[in-house]
Amino acid sequence: MLESRHEKYGWFGGEKRVDRQGLHIGHDDVSGKMVPQENALSQDEKGFNTAAKEEGVMKSIKDIDISKKSVFIRVDFNVPMDDHQNITDDSRIQAVLPTLKYALDHHSKIVIASHVGRPEGKVVPELSLAPVAKRLGRFLQKEVVMAKDCTGPEVKDLVNNMKIGDVVLLENLRFHLGEQDNDDAFSRELAELCDVYINDAFAVTHRINSSVVGITKFAPICAAGFLLLDEVNYFKKAMMDPQRPLVAIVGGAKVSDKIKALENMLNIVDKFIIGGAMANTFLQSKGYDLGKSKVEKDLVDVAASTIKKAAENNIKFYLPVDVVAADRFDSRATIKIVPVQEIPYEWMALDIGPATSLLYSEALYDAKTIVWNGPLGVFEMDAFSQGTLGMVHSVASSYALSIVGGGDTDVAIHKSGEADRITYISTGGGAFLALLEGKTLPAVAALDGCYLDS
Repeated sequence: MLESRHEKYGWFGGEKRVDRQGLHIGHDDVSGKMVPQENALSQDEKGFNTAAKEEGVMKSIKDIDISKKSVFIRVDFNVPMDDHQNITDDSRIQAVLPTLKYALDHHSKIVIASHVGRPEGKVVPELSLAPVAKRLGRFLQKEVVMAKDCTGPEVKDLVNNMKIGDVVLLENLRFHLGEQDNDDAFSRELAELCDVYINDAFAVTHRINSSVVGITKFAPICAAGFLLLDEVNYFKKAMMDPQRPLVAIVGGAKVSDKIKALENMLNIVDKFIIGGAMANTFLQSKGYDLGKSKVEKDLVDVAASTIKKAAENNIKFYLPVDVVAADRFDSRATIKIVPVQEIPYEWMALDIGPATSLLYSEALYDAKTIVWNGPLGVFEMDAFSQGTLGMVHSVASSYALSIVGGGDTDVAIHKSGEADRITYISTGGGAFLALLEGKTLPAVAALDGCYLDS
C-alpha cells in the first residue's frame, strides 16, 4: 500500500512553505483547500514578492531517472471537437510533444492522462479521448493504446503489461467524480499506475484535482514537464523581473472576471490597455453614455477607483476613443464607427474602432514586455474582429517580449496567422489569469512540496 508522503505535515504541512511564486502557503481550511497567507512577504516598489525572484524548487523531468519506468504524464488534451468528434485544433496536443518524446527517448513506459469537457462524473461517449489517441499516434508515429477507463483492475493490468516504449492514453479522468473532488482514494489509484509522476498540464494547475494535486501525495517521484516549466518561467520573466516599460493588455467581457488581476497588476505594470466589453464599464465611470452596450453597473465605482489608483501609481491607463457600434448583437447587424461620446441610443459597442487601434499601437511603441489577456471585441464575428486582429499585428510587430494567454486570446492569435511572431502563447486560461491575480497555483505548489518532502 502506498503511503502519503505529506501525512507528516498535512496537505503542505504544519510548517510554512514557500511556493514557486514566493508566497507562503498556510494550513488547510476545513474544506481541504490551501489557504494563502496574505502579505507574508514584503514587496518591491513595483513587482511581485521579493522572494518570488528566487528559483523555485519544482523538479524537472530532466532531473530524475525515468529509464525503464512507468511514467504517468498528466497533460491537457481538452481539445475542441466538432459534432462528429473530429479534432478542430490540436495545438494542445502538439504543445506536450517535447515531454512525451523525451520520455520515449529515455526508454520509458508512458501512461498519459487528461480530461475533456465537463462530464460531471458520468461516462459521456462524446467526451471520450479516443479521437485524441489517433491524432497523438500520428504525431508520435507509433500506436497509442486507448484504455477503456483511467482506473480499475483492467487498466492496472494493461499498465503492468506495458513494454518499454509503449504509450497508453487513459480515458477521460472526469468520468469519475473523484477527479474534481481531489479524492484521496482516486488519487491513490492513479498513483499506483506509475513509478514517476509528471505534470505537464499548465491549464489545470489552478484546480485542486486528483490528477494534479492529490496524486502527488502518493506518487513515489514527482516533477514538471517541459510545457509547465516553460509556462511558469515565461510568466516569471514577464511579471517578476520584466524589462520595462511593461504593458498589460486586458480585454474580455466582464470587469468582474478581471478586477483581481487588474488590482494585482496595479503594483507591477507601467501601462494598461483596456478593451472588450469590460471597457464599457470603465467608460461609463467617466460619464459616457454607452447606449445598450454591456455595462456592469455594480462595478462602475470599482472601475473609477481602478483608474484613480493607476494615476496615483503613475500608470498610463488607455481606454477606447472610438468603437464599432451595432444596432443588435448579430453578425448581420447594421454597424457604424463612432467616437465613444456618440454611441447611438439603443446601439451597442462591440469592438474598438480604428482610432483606438492606432492609439493602442502607438502606446506599444516603447514596450519591452507585453502581457495580453482577453480579446478587444467580439472577435468571433468578422465584423467585430478587426480591433483584436489589429492588436495582434501590433504586438507581433513590436520588439517586446510578448506573452499571450487566456480569454480566447490564443484563438485570435492563431486566427491572425501571426502566432510565430509572438514570444509565447500560453495554453492556460484560468491558470494564466490566476497568475495575473497573484494567486498560488495549487498544482505547482504540490510539485514544490514533492521536492521538499523527498
